Amino acid sequence: MKKLVSLAALAAASITIPSVAFAQSADVVTTSPSIAEAEAFLARAEKDLFDFSVEGGRVAWVNSTYITDDTDALAAKYGEIGTEKSVQYALDAAKYQNVSGLSSEAKRKLDILRGGLVLPAPTTPGAAKELAEIATRLNSSYGKGKGTLKGQPINGSDIEAEMGTNRNPDELKEMWVSWHDNVGAPMKTDYVRMVEIANKGAQELGFADLGAMWRSGYDMPADDFAKLTDKLWLEVKPLYDELHTYVRTQLNKKYGDAVQGKTGAIRADLLGNMWAQEWGDIYDVVAPAGSGDIGYDIGELLKAKKVDEIGMVKIGEGFFSSLGFASLPESFYARSQFLKPADREVVCHASAWNIDNVDDLRIKMCIKINSNDFVTVHHELGHNYYQRAYNKQSYLHLNGANDGFHEAIGDAIALSITPEYLVQIGLLDASKVPSADKDNGLLLRQAMDKVAFLPFSVIVDKWRWGVFAGDIKPADYNTAWTKLRTQYQGIVPPVPRDVNAFDAGAKYHVPGNTPYTRYFLARILQFQFYKAACDAAGWKGPLHRCSFYGNKEVGKRLNAMLEMGASKPWPDALEAFTGSREMSGKAMLEYFAPLMKWLKTQNKGAKKGW
Repeated sequence: MKKLVSLAALAAASITIPSVAFAQSADVVTTSPSIAEAEAFLARAEKDLFDFSVEGGRVAWVNSTYITDDTDALAAKYGEIGTEKSVQYALDAAKYQNVSGLSSEAKRKLDILRGGLVLPAPTTPGAAKELAEIATRLNSSYGKGKGTLKGQPINGSDIEAEMGTNRNPDELKEMWVSWHDNVGAPMKTDYVRMVEIANKGAQELGFADLGAMWRSGYDMPADDFAKLTDKLWLEVKPLYDELHTYVRTQLNKKYGDAVQGKTGAIRADLLGNMWAQEWGDIYDVVAPAGSGDIGYDIGELLKAKKVDEIGMVKIGEGFFSSLGFASLPESFYARSQFLKPADREVVCHASAWNIDNVDDLRIKMCIKINSNDFVTVHHELGHNYYQRAYNKQSYLHLNGANDGFHEAIGDAIALSITPEYLVQIGLLDASKVPSADKDNGLLLRQAMDKVAFLPFSVIVDKWRWGVFAGDIKPADYNTAWTKLRTQYQGIVPPVPRDVNAFDAGAKYHVPGNTPYTRYFLARILQFQFYKAACDAAGWKGPLHRCSFYGNKEVGKRLNAMLEMGASKPWPDALEAFTGSREMSGKAMLEYFAPLMKWLKTQNKGAKKGW
């Protein structure tokens, strides 16, 4: 569903979508509003929202790409206006919900207006202003955050890269602890206050709490959506459990019992990622003998071909062009942020934007020439092509069928980055394409990111839903966070954590107030989309070897789903491309079936679980 957010939250979103505008005053509604009044209200709201979103998007862009006290103040001001007036729109929309005879489209738009806020402020005087200031402060605090390495300051993007290549457990511990202490802990007071304000806003709109409001955007009751995520997780959990056992064994072999035990949970800082959310960067540590050496590294291939950061983007664009999509506008390359500027603070976290809701498409990254960012470029471009595909929809339908759809498109494309594709685009020599006996290595490398990510993408919002519902009190924030990470991921911090720590705040999407379940759904959906594309392309081999690069029929079918935007419930959009109305982990399990068989053999005799 559409996410109508304050501009401060907008700047923090993984994708950037139109923000909320405002009417000069609240709608005055008669005791029995008519269909005509409801439709007139929607027309006014959509025009206001569209017009204001362009100006607001520019403010948010400048704040994210040029962090100063002044741009923070501007973003907070626009965030205050957007939050305050978007709440009014939501309240007004609720007045028209039960009008008899409304079209399904009008009802859908009213639901989007009422339930689409990420951070709703109550109508209490000053609440919107305070909420916007807190949201901006949290976002900028993260953007300026630093850890240490060997006692020297290191910024966020550099520490992420270092965590992926450093194999010194003491230095990994230092980076993990310093980042969580320096970035997360100072946010806690602001975060507690923000939850208090936003919960009151959600309750004014008729929701039990902010978590229930977030879960309402999936064309089903909020509680049913929570059950759906649990069902999908349990479907794929056996694959994660096997992967965890294998990786733990390999880490124990490398570091010894004193650093990583043979049984139990895995030490979080050893997994190549600050949040242990994706483990691909330690593939060299866990790669199986023989089949583990797949013969190439995408980052090294790019460097050998002298492909620079913009060249990486050009390659990503080329994939979409091969499917029949039009080239990106020249303004995309003129206005995007591809590199971290040397002269100012910026938010490096990758995001995709459509400033004018038409074709002012941009990505914001601090690209590094490596495999991870090569995939991320494809991911962000997936957002941009989706944004452009639905740009003829009315304002409230300018979004994906659900937020998981938006995240899955680019990732489905990235699954098609097979060795054969790398040959097609001239990065890999045909003689170096790994043979079938290397498939376990290829699949393990993919699983280290795709499968390892699954439980983390579940617990971020599970934690927040508990916080919003009041089940997790401020005094227990960190204890609950660590408990969930251990329960679902089987990981533990490298050192005991203080009860007053705020480790959740060290993950961008928490202070940035970006709902995270979308990424879990995206992990599931991308394999459904990928399999549907491979089926449409007539692929007959193992699913993981399929590349649909250059297939115009796939592009045609994909665009048919993308151009729907949020105009129909997500099962309709899913069916349009895949033929199914249900999200399922079956395509993911099919993709990794050879690896699952291999992992079970490798793990024979090992104690599973933690």
